[in-house]
Amino acid sequence: MTKIVIIGATGSVGRVARQLFLEKTNDELTLFSRRPDRLKPIDSTREVAVSGDVMNASDLDKAISGQDVVFASLTGNLGKMAKAIVESMKRVGVNRLIFITSMGIYNEIPASVGSSGNLRSNPVLQTYREAADVIEASNLDYTIIRPGWFDSSNDTDYDITVKGEPFGGHDVSRKSIADLVVRLAADSTLYVRESVGINRPE
Repeated sequence: MTKIVIIGATGSVGRVARQLFLEKTNDELTLFSRRPDRLKPIDSTREVAVSGDVMNASDLDKAISGQDVVFASLTGNLGKMAKAIVESMKRVGVNRLIFITSMGIYNEIPASVGSSGNLRSNPVLQTYREAADVIEASNLDYTIIRPGWFDSSNDTDYDITVKGEPFGGHDVSRKSIADLVVRLAADSTLYVRESVGINRPE
């Protein structure tokens, strides 16, 4: 049994990942959110909901302390959020981090997929790149996930690319991202200290 904190548990990917953890594992979940009242009913045997702000060190330390895995799926200033999470993990002694960024942060999207989605053409991705840079510079056992545009399809049909390879496709389901997260949480050696793209095969 693994203890996992989901930071951004009320977000669209966090919600799907939570459900998949409950269905496929016996892991214990800590659901960290600014608005935990938005969560569906809690499984009191396996889940704890925690209200907190990612930019509040005390909130983060309390939520992360004692966990085996930190999974973060957030929106906003991801560079600053990643820095706060990395620093908290170092303080409390937790090493496994799974963090969602975006395709395009390394200008890895080929023209066939849509190179206008790369950082050089899309400055909104800068904070996603900053987050990846912070995480990659840490000593943590991280996996950065760079999804394509995600949708609500029910498939778990996906391909993985590693940093340095061209991105493989434009779209991916939230369920596919969640499936990868569950696999990563279960295997501490899978894609450790790597940045991986995930897309639906085209």
